[in-house]
Amino acid sequence: MAQLSSLKTEVLSFLLTVARSRHIKPLTKFFFKHMSTLLPAKWLFVNDHWKAFYHPQPDYPLHILIIPKQAITSIEGALEQPIEFHQNFYKMVHELIVDFNLNTYGYRLINNGGLNQLVPQRHWHLISDLEQEAHD
Repeated sequence: MAQLSSLKTEVLSFLLTVARSRHIKPLTKFFFKHMSTLLPAKWLFVNDHWKAFYHPQPDYPLHILIIPKQAITSIEGALEQPIEFHQNFYKMVHELIVDFNLNTYGYRLINNGGLNQLVPQRHWHLISDLEQEAHD
């Protein structure tokens, strides 16, 4: 099972690298539309517009990715979304902060853009430098 997960992680890394090409944007949209079956992830939270899961290659003791269910490549694309899209985002972040007791531990919510956005999909990193108990 670990080999399958490792293979999925490698495929994900390759796809994210290839997705930077403007010729591959349709593939990127397909990937994010069908990410539930393509991503090797344990879903921590799902609502109408968003999904949250542990980062497959974490850089922090707690590293959660938060991604919209649809392909949104920029802040401008997010501005076109209904108010429920934005409300659901903040509700999800709040629930994750409570679930992981991050007000006690401390956290950062990071969103990269422009040249710092390596993946052509708007996403957020909810991170904490301190070890937390495992979330079930």
